[in-house]
Amino acid sequence: MKTFKKYYQLPAPPEEVYLAMTKAQSIQLWTGAEVEFTAEPGTEFSFWDGDIVGKNLEFEHGKKIVQQWYFGEENEPSIVTIKFHQDNKKGTSLEFVQTNIPDEDYDDFTAGLTEYYFGGLIDFFEED
Repeated sequence: MKTFKKYYQLPAPPEEVYLAMTKAQSIQLWTGAEVEFTAEPGTEFSFWDGDIVGKNLEFEHGKKIVQQWYFGEENEPSIVTIKFHQDNKKGTSLEFVQTNIPDEDYDDFTAGLTEYYFGGLIDFFEED
């Protein structure tokens, strides 16, 4: 099992990025796919028609999101922690940390995260 940590720069204030990642309608806009999401601890969620599924653990408005993402039933849940940092030059420095990524999935999964998950989110703000 591996851990992935990366910072992404987004051209919007942390409050706006947080809302884009916690409101189902906004998530659907930047993913371009069906979404099931409620910003409440203990609720299950689904992005990209079920390609990413998990459980919401913690929300700190405008500052942090903690989730559990699932990699099949035989693997330990993966913990995702997203922190939003004010960046006076660029808007938001988003810190993404994910633990317990299966070794065999790591390369493809992290490439997909950067290209689709964060690529979609960055495009969403750059088009404004």
